[in-house]
Amino acid sequence: MRTVPQRFRARRPGLTPLAMLAVLVLLGSGCTSAPPGITPVQNFDLEGYLGTWYEIARLDHSFERGLSDVRADYALLPDGAIAVRNSGYGVEGWEVAEGRALPVGDPTVGHLKVSFFGPFFGAYVIFALDQDSGWALVSGPNRDFLWLLARSSELPAGERREALGLAEAAGFEVAALIFPSHDRSRARAP
Repeated sequence: MRTVPQRFRARRPGLTPLAMLAVLVLLGSGCTSAPPGITPVQNFDLEGYLGTWYEIARLDHSFERGLSDVRADYALLPDGAIAVRNSGYGVEGWEVAEGRALPVGDPTVGHLKVSFFGPFFGAYVIFALDQDSGWALVSGPNRDFLWLLARSSELPAGERREALGLAEAAGFEVAALIFPSHDRSRARAP
């Protein structure tokens, strides 16, 4: 399932900025737990969550710094795990990281664990989800990690305000969020 643009095949070995996500989450926390006080969504429909999500906002981290057009694609694998493919555009072109996710406990709860490197998993906690409007708030193992994702590369202002209000009420530093552009993803994504 590995799909990597030709120029990445010739590149010297190492981690792309997106692949660094897994390393930093795992080494920094080594945890798949939700942050204290954050409750994953209940009655979660995993199959309904599959597909493409665009990053509307994020707390800045070195593994995504400078990336625009960030998106995540989720697909069900034959063994029941979820294929994860993150991509974003940086100084060196498109960066891609592939991994897998599994529910943490009950699959009807929006709490997954994600791995980009073997048996090491980090938290992926969906704590707000509006399937009708097509947006989700996702945290890592602590409040240093926050993503506002949407089914479209643009989220209407009212929906954005609602999501950010929920994130702020949950104790996240919304004033520090960055909002990447999606100019390239409209034209061509890897």
